[in-house]
Amino acid sequence: MKRLLIITYYWPPSGGAGVQRWLKFVKYLREFGWEPVIFTPSNPEFPELDTSLVKDVPEGIEVLSVPIWEPYSAYKRFIGRGKNEKISAGFLSEHKKPGLTERISVWIRGNLFIPDARKFWIRPSVRFLNKYLSKNPVKVVISTGPPHSCHIIGLHIKQLHNIPWIADFRDPWTCIDFYQELRLTKWADRKHHRLEKQVLASANEVIMISPSQAELFYSIYPREYQVITNGFDQEDYPPEKKQKTDEKFSIAHIGSLVPSRNPEILWEALQQLLSELPQLAEDLQIKLVGKVDYSVIESITARGLLPYLNKIDYLPHDEVVNIQFRSQILLLLINNTPNAAAILTGKFFEYLAVRRPILCIGPTGGDAANILCQTKAGENVTYTDLTGMEDILRNYYKKYKEGALVVESVETESFSREQLTKTLACLLDRLSDRSA
Repeated sequence: MKRLLIITYYWPPSGGAGVQRWLKFVKYLREFGWEPVIFTPSNPEFPELDTSLVKDVPEGIEVLSVPIWEPYSAYKRFIGRGKNEKISAGFLSEHKKPGLTERISVWIRGNLFIPDARKFWIRPSVRFLNKYLSKNPVKVVISTGPPHSCHIIGLHIKQLHNIPWIADFRDPWTCIDFYQELRLTKWADRKHHRLEKQVLASANEVIMISPSQAELFYSIYPREYQVITNGFDQEDYPPEKKQKTDEKFSIAHIGSLVPSRNPEILWEALQQLLSELPQLAEDLQIKLVGKVDYSVIESITARGLLPYLNKIDYLPHDEVVNIQFRSQILLLLINNTPNAAAILTGKFFEYLAVRRPILCIGPTGGDAANILCQTKAGENVTYTDLTGMEDILRNYYKKYKEGALVVESVETESFSREQLTKTLACLLDRLSDRSA
C-alpha cells in the first residue's frame, strides 16, 4: 500500500456536502493500492453533525488531528447568535434579512480572514505535519477546499518536503458565486488572487469537479487541470432500500436553498397550473429538506404556495436517501450567478442514483444540463422560460396521474464513487511514479 496524506477540514461526524467527496474516495482507495491518512481539526465548527456517515470510514484508517482556533464564538456573540447555533454557508439567512452587524462581519470575514476563517489552523498544522512526515513518509499529499486554508497547508508541506501535492477544489475560490458579496478592499482582493495563483502554480496536479470549472480556473492561471466529478455510492442505494413513491405529487429539493437558487420561475409556474388544473391542489407537495433562506419562504408565500410546503430540517444522509427514493420529482437548482455553467452539485449525482425524474433549473449548455441530457435522467429549463417550465410540469403531472412518472436513465455508471476513485488512483499512480 502506498501512503497518501489527505488534508481536509470536513470529516465524520461532520454532515453537509463538504464531507462526502473525500469520505467516499477514502472508502475505496485501498482497493486500488493506496492507504489514506487523514489530517483534520480535532475541534471544528461543523455545519451539521451526521453520525450515519461514520460507517463509511474504513477500519484502521489513521486520523491525525490538531486543535483549531476559529473566530466563530466571537462572531456569534457579535451578531447575537447562541453559542450552539450553526453558521450557514453561502450567505443563507433562515429567519431575517441580514442586519448591520452581519454586514460588518462579512466585511471582516473577507478582508481580515484570508483566505478564510480557518487561517489560524495553518501554522500549527504545518508544524505538526512537518514533524509527522519526517518520521512517517507518504507518497502524495492532497488538500481539499474550501476552506482554502487547507491548500495553504498543502503548499507549505510541498515547500518543506517536496512531496507531490494535489490541490482538489470542490468549489472555486475567487470565482465562487458569492465572492463579490465579501465586500473586499482592493488590497484583500489582490491577496486572495495572489494566494490562489500561488496554489495553482505550485501544485503538481489540480483537480476540478466540472469541465467548466476547469475552464474558469484556466482563465485565472493557465495550466492542465484534471476533472473528477462528484458521484454516488451504489452501496447507499441498494435495490432493497427502494421505497414506494409518495402518494402526493411531491417536488423535493435536498440541501441548502440560498437566495441565488430561489426558483422564482417554478413558484410562478405552479401558481399558474393550480388555477388551470384544480386537481393539482389536492395532489401538490413541495418538500424542502435542509436550510432554506427566508427569501425563498417569502416567494412561496407570495405565490400562494405555503399550504403545499413541507419544510424538513437537516436529516442524516441515510434518511435523505429515503426521501429521494419516495419523491415524485427531484429538484436540482443551479445558482443564478455568472459561474452557473460550472456548478455541478454533489446532490445531482445522488439524484441519478435513485432514478427519479430530475427537474433542473439552470443554464442551457451548463455542465449539469449536459450530464442530464447525456443520462436522459430528466429535464432542464432556464431561469426565465416560464412556458417551458409549465409544459414540463404539466407533462410530469399527467404522467403522475397515469402512474407512469418514471425515468429510464442511461450511462450513469461512470459517476459511481468506486469508478471515480479508480480514476483518482490512476492519477496518484502517475504522480507517484514520476517522483520515484
